[in-house]
Amino acid sequence: MSRVLVVGATGMIGSHLTADLVARGDEVTVMSRRGPSDRDPAAVADLPRLIADYTDAEASPRELEGFDAVVFAAGNDIRHVSAGEEDAEFWERTQSGGVPRFAARAKAAGVARFVQLGSYYHQLNPEWAERIPYVGARRDADDRTRALSDDGFAAMTLNPPSIVGADGRGLRRFAHMIAWTRGELDEPDLFAPPGGTNYMSVRSLSQAVLGALDRGEGGRAYLVGDQNLTYTEYFQMLADAAGSGAVIEERDEEHPFQPDRFIVQGRGAVISFEPDAEEQARLGYQRGDVARALAEIVAAVDGAR
Repeated sequence: MSRVLVVGATGMIGSHLTADLVARGDEVTVMSRRGPSDRDPAAVADLPRLIADYTDAEASPRELEGFDAVVFAAGNDIRHVSAGEEDAEFWERTQSGGVPRFAARAKAAGVARFVQLGSYYHQLNPEWAERIPYVGARRDADDRTRALSDDGFAAMTLNPPSIVGADGRGLRRFAHMIAWTRGELDEPDLFAPPGGTNYMSVRSLSQAVLGALDRGEGGRAYLVGDQNLTYTEYFQMLADAAGSGAVIEERDEEHPFQPDRFIVQGRGAVISFEPDAEEQARLGYQRGDVARALAEIVAAVDGAR
């Protein structure tokens, strides 16, 4: 049994991971900026909580003492900030500077293992980091955190693609999309924008994190993922899981469920890759899980009606 601090445990990815850690017998503490509330996922409701902000540059390492490992699942991305608030200071505080400063405090506190959840853009396309501030900030958070590794501190990063899963807030969004595929909404039309990416279920990502905690190598960045899909194929997979019978067409227009601002590579471009087989085996995560994840989401939405 390990004493694990999960930063971002009240989010979709963090709450799934927390449930898996508890299920295997680890002693888990939740770190969040606020106290418990009825908005929290059930997985974290009764767990010990450290109320702290990882971006606080003046925080003491002492608050992190006693933990064997930290899983960092809280880094902000472009979905968490409006276009008007996205600037260099924001990305320095929440990514390029904030994450490695927090990791350094964990190291000073005697934490042995640190697993950061990053993003796949810079590992696949390093040149994007020079022209896209968000991608550059992710790269710097990744590189600077892993550079802290030594014989007593193993810091590593998992860089995943688009994650398929849902918490309470996510289920509300999916409920809207499911109703759309079933023809229950007047708009938008049944179409998807051109382009696509790799998708991975939150269950597969959680499995990879557990593997990294147990067997990951300090200083390594692991590119993890599952299935390459166009946006049309992904929306069609959701429609099929919803039993709608709808056929999704491709149309070169911005889509409210996949807005252009969230398509980092640009509308019409495709990001595809195959994870390294040896790294997948080391981390021990399952592939071929996206359709199951969507079916699970549909069942949860329908069960809540």
